[in-house]
Amino acid sequence: MRELTGMQEKILDKALYLIGKNASFDIPVRAIAREAQVNVSAINYYFRTKNEMMRYVKEFYINNTIAAYAALDDESCSDEEKVIIVANEIMEYTIKYPGVLIILREAIKNQNTNELDARIVEITDSLNKKLYHTLARVLKTDEPDAQYGNMVFLSSIIHPIMNMEINHFKESIIHSKEERLKYIAYIIDRLKSK
Repeated sequence: MRELTGMQEKILDKALYLIGKNASFDIPVRAIAREAQVNVSAINYYFRTKNEMMRYVKEFYINNTIAAYAALDDESCSDEEKVIIVANEIMEYTIKYPGVLIILREAIKNQNTNELDARIVEITDSLNKKLYHTLARVLKTDEPDAQYGNMVFLSSIIHPIMNMEINHFKESIIHSKEERLKYIAYIIDRLKSK
């Protein structure tokens, strides 16, 4: 992927946001331009077509996902610290870009016909496996308990963000990094004490 300018990142940022907000890739270019506070001509200038822009949105997703999971490779952290850091990154990323789950769902659906979608699925699966194995070491579990623990853990970090309005979760837990870190540590402690 080529280097992005500040304006390009702003457009991609808003496109990814709108994909999540509308739960669809079917976002009019005008809506993206309005949200990014640019002219439609700016989108045409930087990306030529809507399809090209959506390709860049997917690349943007890949780069952000890899960055979110980077702590798993940090040898200066314990396994538990790695899991807490990555879970917080996943939560932050999902808060900022609710479209990430839509992109992943679409990629899974189209992975056999689209090379970029196949790459999204491959990278996401690889990173999730790495998180899964790190979490299993933290919880000191084997199959099937490791899989159950992973499901509970991932559900616990994704569900509150995706259902904040429905369940009226305390917003400070979601929007305060300090509170999120406490929440994540609490989840891990609960899973350890099974």
